[in-house]
Amino acid sequence: MANNDKKQMESSSKLLNWIDERFPYTETMRYHITEYYASKNFNIWYVFGVLAMVVLVIQLFTGIFLTMNYKPSAVDAFSSVEYIMRDVEWGWLIRYMHSTGASFFFIVVYLHMFRAMLYGSYKKPRELIWIIGMLILIVLMAEAFSGYLLPWGQMSYWGAQVIISIFGAIPLVGEALVEIIRGDYSISDVTLNRFFALHVIALPLALVALIFVHIVALHEVGSNNPDGIEIKEYKDQHGIPIDGVAFHPYHTSKDLVAIIIFLMIFSVVVFFAPDMGGYFLEYSNFEKANPMATPEHIVPSWYFTPFYALLRAVPDKLGGAILMVLAVILPLFLPWLDRAKVKSIRYRGWIYKMALSLFVLSFISLGVLGVLPAEGIYVLLARISALFYFAFFILMPYYTKIDKTKPVPDRVT
Repeated sequence: MANNDKKQMESSSKLLNWIDERFPYTETMRYHITEYYASKNFNIWYVFGVLAMVVLVIQLFTGIFLTMNYKPSAVDAFSSVEYIMRDVEWGWLIRYMHSTGASFFFIVVYLHMFRAMLYGSYKKPRELIWIIGMLILIVLMAEAFSGYLLPWGQMSYWGAQVIISIFGAIPLVGEALVEIIRGDYSISDVTLNRFFALHVIALPLALVALIFVHIVALHEVGSNNPDGIEIKEYKDQHGIPIDGVAFHPYHTSKDLVAIIIFLMIFSVVVFFAPDMGGYFLEYSNFEKANPMATPEHIVPSWYFTPFYALLRAVPDKLGGAILMVLAVILPLFLPWLDRAKVKSIRYRGWIYKMALSLFVLSFISLGVLGVLPAEGIYVLLARISALFYFAFFILMPYYTKIDKTKPVPDRVT
């Protein structure tokens, strides 16, 4: 028995040596996993990056299987989705995993971004990590929007009609730009084919590439922690951070628990509430797209509703479009807007804590108002929420500079 184990170990060692001679497998594993040292005081907020990777894998695999039976044409698209749901073996499960995965992707990404704002993970030396992360969000939005049209349901069609028409508000080039996006004078078979190509090829490639660069940049400067302390500044005689532990097996074992819990919640939603009351899958999308019948109330997917509420908060179409774009672009400048001397919210003063709380409340309220009709009190509330949303960024250089902070300890707590 011992001889067999010894032979297996020798064979594995030879195979590993053969691979290392041709590809830096062991060196890569050491640099990024087994000898990548992260702070020992990570908390629950630090699992959402890993969960985003899990959802990405789910989306890629389910997307591949869906494309095997989907037909990207205005005539057959809706019928092919119905065919997947009714006749393809386990097709309903794959489709629900993909649609639920889209919503969960935004949930974990939004929470991942919130954690960065809690602990100042965008501040020096992690500015580039934050910028790449924001680019990932923008590409993710484009990916979700391009996929939203593919079922060719009523809300897909008219939601795309509204969003694409926004580009027409751009002076001089607006109308031409709308025609380029649509590929036709109206949303048609050509538009569907273009969005399909973007959704299954161009945007996933861009997303995977950006995520790869995001991780490489993270591992170059090291992960932040709840104290906002650079653990690389305190090392032992072997050059290992005193307050750090190897990412594997210490953090991977904790991440595995989080992944299992996440998949349990994900499974409950997929099997028992895949439409989530019409928020994950709009009921109007179970009807085939009809260019001659406009839905009474056009609403995009819930993860776009905060920006949709900003769009409708301004009577002028161009003004609303500018406001919506600014809402996505302004967070890019957080590393330079934040003038605080500390990173973590643990050591910040009450002003930043209040500002961040109001920002979160404004984002949630905009999301709710984006679902409701743009009339009466709802428009006023959207404008008030928009004011708090933009005030968080515009006033940040001032209130972070005057905010009283607490002393930061030398070592992680």
